[in-house]
Amino acid sequence: MQILLVAAAAAAAVFQTPSAHGPVTRSESVLVRFVIDGDTIDVATVGRVRLLGIDAPEIGRGFDTPAPFGREARARLSALLLHRWVRLEQEGPTKDAYNRHLAYVITEDGQFVNAVLVREGLARVSARTPLVRLRELQRAQAEAQAARRGIWGSAPRTSGPGYTRRSKASRPPPPTTSRTKTPSARRRPTRKKTP
Repeated sequence: MQILLVAAAAAAAVFQTPSAHGPVTRSESVLVRFVIDGDTIDVATVGRVRLLGIDAPEIGRGFDTPAPFGREARARLSALLLHRWVRLEQEGPTKDAYNRHLAYVITEDGQFVNAVLVREGLARVSARTPLVRLRELQRAQAEAQAARRGIWGSAPRTSGPGYTRRSKASRPPPPTTSRTKTPSARRRPTRKKTP
């Protein structure tokens, strides 16, 4: 019986580890209704939740151009969380300047989603204060950087032209033909003005 009490106290200590801002609290299971971008979700009964300690590239809204890997980060977060039950772990301030809840997100099978995104190079560590899970996030970022994953590697190919024209420097060269044209042959004929 004493072993069970010691085990229960140890488990409680893990989830109530004190940080610089107070204890870490874990929520009951909550349902993720939709994914807003690579680091923000909407959770039933809670509202918008910003993943604590990380920053994913922006997806761009309206006329804003999406940052490289912004759409990939949102797609990966959707694959991990959309319409699934998760637990939220909060420490320190519970809301950010945009009134979103700040939390670590843990899946039912125990996956630490914040670290998964960082490890895959789809987000970076952005903690400005000491956090309980900061070391884990920093290890995940170092792993992604060493493997040159996602944002730590080369930029992804962008899909087709957007609402702006490509510059002449980024356009592919015109196809070559078997005949060589002289400069005069390429000129447009001039039209005669009709009176």
